Amino acid sequence: MEPSNWALQVLGGRWFVLMAVLFVMEATGGTYIFGVYSDAMRASLGYDQKMLNTLGFFKNLGGSLGILPGLINDHSPPWVVMVCGAGLNLAGYVMVYLAIVRRRAPGRRMWLYMVVGAISQCFLSTGALSTAVRNFPGADRGGLLGMILGFAGLSGAIFTQLHRSFAGVGDDGAAAVMLIACLPTAVSLLFTPTIRPIQPIAAGTPGQERRALKHFLRVSIVLGVYLLAVNVVELKVPSFPKPAYYVTAIVLVLLLVTLPLIIVVRQEMEIPTLPLTKDMNTPTALAPTDETPPPESADAASTSTTTSTLPLTTYAERCFPDAASTTTGRPARGQDHSILQALCSVDMLVLLVTTICGIGGLMTAIDNISQIGESLGYAQGTISMVVSLLSLSNYAGRVVVGFGSGYLLKHKVPRPLAVTAVLLLACVGHLIVAFGVRNGLYAASLLIGFCIGAQWTVVFAIISEVFGLQYFSTLYNLGTLATPVGSYILNVQLTGRLYDREARLQAWPRGICCGVRCFRGSFLIITCVTLFGAALSLVLVWRTKEFYNSLSFTNSRAAVDPGEIELTRR
Repeated sequence: MEPSNWALQVLGGRWFVLMAVLFVMEATGGTYIFGVYSDAMRASLGYDQKMLNTLGFFKNLGGSLGILPGLINDHSPPWVVMVCGAGLNLAGYVMVYLAIVRRRAPGRRMWLYMVVGAISQCFLSTGALSTAVRNFPGADRGGLLGMILGFAGLSGAIFTQLHRSFAGVGDDGAAAVMLIACLPTAVSLLFTPTIRPIQPIAAGTPGQERRALKHFLRVSIVLGVYLLAVNVVELKVPSFPKPAYYVTAIVLVLLLVTLPLIIVVRQEMEIPTLPLTKDMNTPTALAPTDETPPPESADAASTSTTTSTLPLTTYAERCFPDAASTTTGRPARGQDHSILQALCSVDMLVLLVTTICGIGGLMTAIDNISQIGESLGYAQGTISMVVSLLSLSNYAGRVVVGFGSGYLLKHKVPRPLAVTAVLLLACVGHLIVAFGVRNGLYAASLLIGFCIGAQWTVVFAIISEVFGLQYFSTLYNLGTLATPVGSYILNVQLTGRLYDREARLQAWPRGICCGVRCFRGSFLIITCVTLFGAALSLVLVWRTKEFYNSLSFTNSRAAVDPGEIELTRR
């Protein structure tokens, strides 16, 4: 095969699309490093803690308005939402940067800038994530989402490492805002032509897909270990030299680019050469062979034709096609739900309330991590590293619980039970913050980051499994609406008010608060709310137990069926 044709096959394959998706997801973590630049906003704009938390709320609000890009993505190609996301990202964060370094903007205008900047990352992640899920319909949903969202979880650590490398640990965070404005925009525009749905046309097996996805998982583990090692070294070496920062950044970029590319090339080398058409989105037939297939019965031929031509879009179609509810007219769990049907479902209501209780408290901790560290006497450089630890543990939560819940599913453990376990673990992190355990911010950041990554992965997997894939772009963004609701109640109205009240009593300059009392009351209440969410999640476990038992039984049969071959382009 000519090198040029083989290169076109690599660039036109769905594995290269997956690599592009991972690059975009790695650039969508700007909302998770608010703690890096929040002090710059408070010092430059003269905000108190409640106003700063209000900005965090609007950031979370923008990051949760994914219904709009979801609806657009359901009725247009992915490049539309990708281009919109790139433009919104640049516009929003450049205006935030200018407000910090040059001119002070009114509060309402800053709210708008934060919403625009944050919603841009919804556009980018929606276009990338939904395309990847549709390109790999036979993959384990929890594992695939865990792997992709794991790379997104690393993005916060990647941003903070690049920021420290080129701006220095003494920077107040303004340079981080400019980095968020430029990097996601450049990456998304570069890979917009690549991210597109690809029709399944070449022979492959689910086992081959799983092995390849595990290779990408190993890449993310290498990146996570590298970032963790760099953070530990920087923490232990008080005066880390500037050239060493440059070296760590260069090595990081090389790892980000070369390791996934090697996997893509290996996967394309294992599949037969495919004729390419001018339109990469148009499926092409497999090249004819001289071998005559053995004769088969009419029934077998009919079954083969049906299997190879009908798209397998939902778990219900693959696993229990007779599960449709004929008495109520509503789709059964696992079948494609319309947006209205999902919204009116008790399962969705319970899932949303549970997510509000869990994510609201976790996002409150993440958005206030800089002020928590400051109140407990941590230096600014240490707080930046704590933000990196949050991102690394966020990645670990997405990957571990994504694959772990899929493993438990094989043993008939309902996936929503993972939500219960995650929320109970989050309570431990909240209590560490509430009681100001000595040097406990490191452990608290690891627990909180792990839990928020784990909860989002499980929530997205549950939505895709229970409500189908037809409107997944919109439905999974419905789940993110829990973030601004929980953030407004627990962050703005609770934590911000209690912090400012304590700061007024202490009468420190710039409205800062020092000591354990600054966050004790708010995080004790957050712990109680999280416990309520854990108890409520058990209702969803009970409601979906039979569905997940059926799903695990069918998946176990499919896993050992050597004759099941799925027509997919690898």
